[in-house]
Amino acid sequence: MNASRHRSMLLAVTGTALALSLTACQDGSGTKSSSAATPSAPAASSPAATGTSDATDATGSAGSAGSKASAGSTDTSAGSSGTTGKQAAASTPVCTAADVRVTAARQDGPPYTHIVLTAKNTTRHSCRLTGFPHIQFVESHKQDVAAVAKSKPAAPVVLTAGAPAYALVKLSDGGVDENNEPVSAFAVMLEGDSTVITVAAPGSEGIAVDPAKALTGYWTPELRNGADDF
Repeated sequence: MNASRHRSMLLAVTGTALALSLTACQDGSGTKSSSAATPSAPAASSPAATGTSDATDATGSAGSAGSKASAGSTDTSAGSSGTTGKQAAASTPVCTAADVRVTAARQDGPPYTHIVLTAKNTTRHSCRLTGFPHIQFVESHKQDVAAVAKSKPAAPVVLTAGAPAYALVKLSDGGVDENNEPVSAFAVMLEGDSTVITVAAPGSEGIAVDPAKALTGYWTPELRNGADDF
């Protein structure tokens, strides 16, 4: 009887010890699980931080590229502005009869076969002198004197305030048998303006003109050898 009780007590103690051992093992396992979770948190946050850094760098690069593109656009715009000389000239108003004073002077001679017309800007603003002077020397020839194409300038003729432009005009071939007519004054019109400008012929005796041989050059900033030789 005592042996049976002793065995029962021994089994009870053993069972209790085993239960305590299992509990201790479970507690240790829980401790290990908790400590494992602690390093995993930084590991999870590390990629997130790296991703944020990459996103910032990409934004910075894009911003830098955008700034360069913007600077490039500005430079291109500036370049365009620097190459608009002809466009600026085209925007200048065309000279009218009210803007210029036209005079005539002999060139070379004798015989006096050519005169030079000078159109001087008498205003305080710039104007653009286009084409050639439309000249009628005598009443019997109503058509304008023909223009010489080779004298046409390559660039627009823009007259600043007080600046002159010139046109060489052929009167005749200088022959004694030509059908010359004496001219003391003649009519000039500017291209784009129908106003008639009366120009006094140079010299006290005027000029001798053969309307069939007369020619005019284009308005130019200066008389050029060769291009105005006709």
